[in-house]
Amino acid sequence: MTSTPALPGWRHVYSGKVRDLYVPDDTAADAAASRLLVVASDRVSAFDHVLEPGIPGKGAVLTQLSLWWFDRLAGGDGGRGIPNHLTGDEPPAAVADRAMVVAALDMQPIECVVRGYLTGSGWAEYQQSGTVCGIPIVAGLTNGDRLPEPIFTPAYKAPLGEHDENITFERTVELVGVENAETLRALSLEVYGRAAAAAEERGLILADTKFEFGLDADGVMTLADEVLTPDSSRYWDAAAWRTGETPAERMASFDKQIVRDWLSAHWDGAGEPPTLPGEVVERASARYRELLVTLGA
Repeated sequence: MTSTPALPGWRHVYSGKVRDLYVPDDTAADAAASRLLVVASDRVSAFDHVLEPGIPGKGAVLTQLSLWWFDRLAGGDGGRGIPNHLTGDEPPAAVADRAMVVAALDMQPIECVVRGYLTGSGWAEYQQSGTVCGIPIVAGLTNGDRLPEPIFTPAYKAPLGEHDENITFERTVELVGVENAETLRALSLEVYGRAAAAAEERGLILADTKFEFGLDADGVMTLADEVLTPDSSRYWDAAAWRTGETPAERMASFDKQIVRDWLSAHWDGAGEPPTLPGEVVERASARYRELLVTLGA
């Protein structure tokens, strides 16, 4: 994995598959930092492995999209302001295009997934039982169809190294309490609805997405992490969805699916994954940038 940059005034404390986390370097070792620096790298992961090489410019695209959506959801789209974890502080110049300074929150252990279309694991389950994450869905839908209404399908954020687990709303209540569970559901559906409408105006479909929230020092539920990026959301081209003749044509997403497809065809999952060819890296990078341009972010 690529080494993390040394940043004046900040101390590196954690690296995930694609992001690096810093705290102010004057924070006492036993004291919680009130601010964090989140740096999005160009690393790319698939099937629980970080691949080589990364996708040039990916970290900057994800950060620019998150900042654009945070601004819209704070009221820039004409809707009510939804609190987010940005502090307004400038990140270090060395990572300014791919970093955010954010407030430390009491993060909720729930991944707030909203699905507006039938695809992926939801389609597989629907074919077997007529449900998505246990929620009954009207019969007669096909892969990629729009659901009658968006559904909230939360997941429990598993400890590092383990897979997240789809859970019921009742289990969400057990984990975070009824008030927080209802707030998470309502906020998630509201944000999805506003974002889906904005995407539709720009010729895009927001098929599904996932959010993370935390409580601030005053107990306010606050939108956090990245938001509505191609790493956390599934975007499709609306014209292709309407006219495509195959699922692949209808649901070509603006994300790293190019990488997943190549890896599936060239690796059996044993040992270390192969190095990505330059052509795949270039196509993936172009797909990320295309979404940024299409949204006008």
